[in-house]
Amino acid sequence: MSAVFLRERSFIRIAGAEAETFLHNLITTDLASLGTDEARPGALLTPQGKILFDLMIWRDGTGFLLETDTAQREALLKRLTMYRLRAKVDFVAEDTQGVTVAWGDDATHGPKDSRFAKAEIVLTRTPGEHGSDPEALYDALRIANGIAVSGRDFALQDAFPHDVLMDLNGGLGFRKGCYIGQEVVSRMHHRGTARRRVVIVNGSAELPPPGTELIVGSKPIGTLGSTAGNMGLAIVRIDRAGEAIAEEAPIKAGEVDVTASLPVWSGLSFPTRADEASA
Repeated sequence: MSAVFLRERSFIRIAGAEAETFLHNLITTDLASLGTDEARPGALLTPQGKILFDLMIWRDGTGFLLETDTAQREALLKRLTMYRLRAKVDFVAEDTQGVTVAWGDDATHGPKDSRFAKAEIVLTRTPGEHGSDPEALYDALRIANGIAVSGRDFALQDAFPHDVLMDLNGGLGFRKGCYIGQEVVSRMHHRGTARRRVVIVNGSAELPPPGTELIVGSKPIGTLGSTAGNMGLAIVRIDRAGEAIAEEAPIKAGEVDVTASLPVWSGLSFPTRADEASA
């Protein structure tokens, strides 16, 4: 029932005989299983497994359309070009600026965003301006469903894909071959060592600005990201948050009392000491 134009998004068109193979071996997304009407998140990682660029990608004709933040596009394009070598693949920076995200009755055009599909919400992404609802509506929907974005919820080169739930929202492929940073990500996944996760924060009053630490006693457990009134997102140490919840210790963001919950669609729960003892 809403269509919101996100102005600061840009596109790279990727085509050529080896486009799919090239991308499949470079980014985190499993392109072999990507459907024709689906947009999936993904990332190009550092060798240490942290997110260097984050993106959305979908099939477009015989090639792919890659959507990213406008501030990232030129650097991402240069990095893709650096990795091309002799591969038969072409990159074009599209002139179209911005993307329209639509949900409810307005979600009739464009590929479906797999991140929202996990929460049983049909949300489509269409290049260009096709909606005029306020961006705050999209932010509220995104926050309510635990969907983090770079620049607002985490800094590039600071977060692992698991931190922002890419292992659960379609952004990480675990049945594909190697890609940059894959060894670190795979080890974290199979050893179950991911401790930082996106949580939904609800405050007893309007939340303080992004960047405010979440504190239990005198110890920080995470940092507040996007906010919308009393609700926001934060990336926290879920082991420390779980301990605070079990002990009924207050969690604060500045002077505001908050509660933290993991997105229902994720299937995650806060670990307990018993979980850690049996690990």
